[in-house]
Amino acid sequence: MTPQTPPTTQTNPPHSPWENLPTMYDLPSDNPEEPGLPDDFHFLQPLLLFLTFLSPNWNPAQVYSAADLNLYYDLEHPLWHKRPDWFGVVGTSKLYRGEDLRLSYVTWQEPANPFVVVELLSPGTEAEDLGGTQQENRPPRKWDVYERILRIPYYIVFSRYTNELQGFHLVGAQYAPMEFEEGELHLPELGLKLGIWQGEFKGIERLWLRWLTEAGDLIPIPEEEAQQAQQEAQQAQQEAAKANRKAEQLAERLRELGIDPDDL
Repeated sequence: MTPQTPPTTQTNPPHSPWENLPTMYDLPSDNPEEPGLPDDFHFLQPLLLFLTFLSPNWNPAQVYSAADLNLYYDLEHPLWHKRPDWFGVVGTSKLYRGEDLRLSYVTWQEPANPFVVVELLSPGTEAEDLGGTQQENRPPRKWDVYERILRIPYYIVFSRYTNELQGFHLVGAQYAPMEFEEGELHLPELGLKLGIWQGEFKGIERLWLRWLTEAGDLIPIPEEEAQQAQQEAQQAQQEAAKANRKAEQLAERLRELGIDPDDL
């Protein structure tokens, strides 16, 4: 029999996929033709805004907010829409006509337009969000929809890449830059401020955009409220235990003086 040639041995180890295959920065998380792709930050940041959007000037039943929900704005073009990263409305119920969870926000069927919109800037959406050049034969840009069509009083943009916060307030017919008050944006009609907060949310430590009271205090999320309640309960227990010890010491002192504390 003719001896068979052994198979060629691989002398160089295969390259690691970690080194050669695309990373998460190279691969989109959704349709590559759609700008503004979803990611972790675009889920967590709107959630924090949702949880802390509590206006003292409005009945909570008449305050609504949503994230990544289609916002329809033009009766003549009923399919045209924008999808804000987060928006808040006052003067409307949390449920559509008080009955059902919303599938979208159709402005011609709602009692109020959004009062404030927050867009989270990303490289693919920055031009659209900040009023870049309008393309021909295309629906109006977000900036134009918010400013001219819906007349939304406050438009705010935040970049997680630069941690830059910008606010615009509707003055007359157009948006004007908002001035910061101690690093925060003040929305007096809501009795709220919006600022950048360094802290941990859902186990992630970073800079977050967050609603504050007019005094600049954090509006707590449910986890923080529960933690605060636990701390207050522990403090109350400690104070009660301290008071009991003092009472026992006083009673012992009275006995040493020949006085029965039970007779007092």
